[in-house]
Amino acid sequence: MKIPDHVHTCSIILVLPSLLLTVLQTTTAQKNGIDIYSLTVDSKVSSRFAHTVVTSRVVNRADAVQQATFQMELPKKAFITNFSMIIDGVTYPGNVKEKAMAQEQYSAAVSRGESAGLIKATGRKTEEFQVSVSVAPATKVTFELVYEELLRRHLGVYELLLKVRPQQLVKHLQMDIHIFEPQGISFLETESTFMTNELADALITSQNKTKAHIQFKPTLSQQQKSPGQQDTVLDGNFIVRYDVNRTISGGSIQIENGYFVHYFAPEGLPTIPKNVVFVIDKSGSMSGRKIQQTREALIKILSDLSPKDQFNIIVFSGEATQWKPSLVPASDENVSMAKSYAASIQARGGTNINDAMLMAVQLLESSNRAELLPAGSVSLLILLTDGDPTVGETNPTQIQKNVQEAIGNQYSLFCLGFGFDVSYAFLEKLALDNGGLARRIYEDSDSALQLQDFYQEVANPLLTDVAFEYPSNAVEEVTQDNFRLLFKGSEMVVAGKLRDQSPDVLSAKVTGQMDMQNITFQVESSTAEQEESFQSPKYIFHNFMERLWAYLTIQQLLENSVSASDAKSKALKIRALNLSLNYNFVTPLTSMVVTKPEGQEQSQVANKPVEDDAATEQTWTHLLHISPTSPSSRAEVCRSLKQLQQPHLQISPFAPGTVCGCPASVQPPAVILLLPGPSVDRLCVDIRHSQSPMDLLLDPGQGLEVTGQYKAEKAGFWWIEVTFKNPQLQVEVSPERVVVTRNRRSSAYKWKETLFSVLPGLKMTMDKTGLLLLSGPDKVTIGLLSQNGPGKGLLLFLRDTDRFSSHVSGTLGQFYQDVLWEPPAAADDTRRMLKVQGKDYSATRELKLDYQEGTEISCWSVEL
Repeated sequence: MKIPDHVHTCSIILVLPSLLLTVLQTTTAQKNGIDIYSLTVDSKVSSRFAHTVVTSRVVNRADAVQQATFQMELPKKAFITNFSMIIDGVTYPGNVKEKAMAQEQYSAAVSRGESAGLIKATGRKTEEFQVSVSVAPATKVTFELVYEELLRRHLGVYELLLKVRPQQLVKHLQMDIHIFEPQGISFLETESTFMTNELADALITSQNKTKAHIQFKPTLSQQQKSPGQQDTVLDGNFIVRYDVNRTISGGSIQIENGYFVHYFAPEGLPTIPKNVVFVIDKSGSMSGRKIQQTREALIKILSDLSPKDQFNIIVFSGEATQWKPSLVPASDENVSMAKSYAASIQARGGTNINDAMLMAVQLLESSNRAELLPAGSVSLLILLTDGDPTVGETNPTQIQKNVQEAIGNQYSLFCLGFGFDVSYAFLEKLALDNGGLARRIYEDSDSALQLQDFYQEVANPLLTDVAFEYPSNAVEEVTQDNFRLLFKGSEMVVAGKLRDQSPDVLSAKVTGQMDMQNITFQVESSTAEQEESFQSPKYIFHNFMERLWAYLTIQQLLENSVSASDAKSKALKIRALNLSLNYNFVTPLTSMVVTKPEGQEQSQVANKPVEDDAATEQTWTHLLHISPTSPSSRAEVCRSLKQLQQPHLQISPFAPGTVCGCPASVQPPAVILLLPGPSVDRLCVDIRHSQSPMDLLLDPGQGLEVTGQYKAEKAGFWWIEVTFKNPQLQVEVSPERVVVTRNRRSSAYKWKETLFSVLPGLKMTMDKTGLLLLSGPDKVTIGLLSQNGPGKGLLLFLRDTDRFSSHVSGTLGQFYQDVLWEPPAAADDTRRMLKVQGKDYSATRELKLDYQEGTEISCWSVEL
């Protein structure tokens, strides 16, 4: 919109992040009379390409001028395409300019004391954008931000991450996500770190074969932390995950408005055997939790090796050491010995990356010369380090040169940087020079899981030397069309333009090597049919495929510039810059200039954060998780338990004598069972001694397994593992955390974090009392708790137990089969025998603590 000539403006330069990925907006309103009366997010995902518009409307209800602050967390790999403010009906737009030109205006604005925007890193996947503007009394301001991103397939899913943090109640708050996938949506799930049961009705999901609509529209009362309070519960992540239907084919070619995109991820291919060398930093800086988590992750990774794989381990500090003289098969015996070796790794000394990498390459070379590498196998090098080189060759450029010459384009190198003391730029170039990629491992309680998840990405190679071919008379300006490796759970994406006189049907051939044979895939797509499928305005935004092509081209140009020669790198960046300007993308080569009314006071100034900036370490943890609340009062947990209504099976969440004010003389049992059948009597089960791992529940009809280990000294279970077959999900709980594994991807949650995850046929929730519930419309509900206090064990209860099949078994499952009571003895009616599947249990009538009601109950008590 053109700005009227009579309106005086100044400029602020938003030096935006180099990498931007997925998000939702967070408009911050200070409690100073600035009222956010409307906040909407509209995200259209068309064939993996997401276009998100965030609109925040505020009004100054104070009697004086106030500052209105627009604050949101951006995804690192999205590109901002527009930001604007409308004040008193006048639009102040953002303009994307070359960074050098924008920097000149930025410096001039700062020297005049005018405002500037702020960008800082806040999370593993997000960066925070903030801009403030002075607002006169009764004046309204509309902030609008638009960004776009290509959702990349990771371990079998696409993920759209939105950050919700309005910091006040909002009269009109609505989020709409429209997804259109011509291949068909195979599954769709949502997860939130702020949703509660009270908010569940505000979330509506509808889906058909190719389209899905997710709407979140909470009322003011649903947003309140508690009745009468003005604090909002909306503070955290909202995540949408999905995948599409696919077969063993050449993939899917989709066409819209003269551009095409080709997605390739065939199903059903066998995994290629791999030769993998783990190169592990054990220098002094790795001591403490880093080396402990590295050992833990390496032991788990070794367990995941296929018997067809070969491997070895090299550890290094000032010197490098091989575990074995050569690669060894991943047999049970070798893996067991490797785990023992991994468990013994200790951290001390300097960091000699050069010698360690050359030793690893030589290990593969000698095996190759001796013809010990199986034909058709894939060789991978995985380097983990937490610091820059300090011993031997310490020049990063020379190390990169040495490693590249040694590898000679034969093997792929993947580099993991642990923490922020290592130069990420050094590792990124080292990896990209050698057909791999780099990844930051963040120092946190889940670092071991991060390492395991990275390995899962590369654990299953499916194809090598993949090439895409299209008729030369049909396409032009095609993105990267040759790839070294295709891994299970990932996807290759190629995009390009159709020529003016291209044929009515676009055909493609994809070739690659699978194990010891060449393989060719053929696919074709009708231009007319494809154009027709992309006509729904609700799910499609104009020219999305052209913008997808530009986005992908820019990303690849920037990536290729890292490993290119100086002259070629400059040419690649010039092309990326021109595309960024043509399509109004804020990229590492551009900045956005936002005009504002004249005379605004200076707010904050920030440079664009980069992945290798050590300052990132100081901010990334701030918004990673919702902060856990202080320990909930016992009364709150009692109320939470009372909501469960059904006392089929409970285990106390509190130490004996401390539950809901009950007297210490009444002790809680380990388990309370409401027996099946017409009887309303209850059975209290005590576990008196520590047990080896137990099969608690096995129900093939439910597709459910629950195992655990009870520790008497912990007054609870030391660990519990719940496995569902449909959907495939594993939940591992310990007194410290909850780990959820789905599609080979693991996520860790702290107890008392809010969690609300809706999967096909299963819902997983956790509230701030620490109550984790796994439930479904046809499933037995499983509840898990971690007791308050150090050294306490885990608690478990069941409800909806009428849904057990007739085949249920296990230590607890046996009580849901035929149960026979012997008549009580005439002389003592407080004792009787209980027969369960041929086993006799002596039962005694006793007073016990019912931790659901917080009262004494009389039940039949048995010991296991």
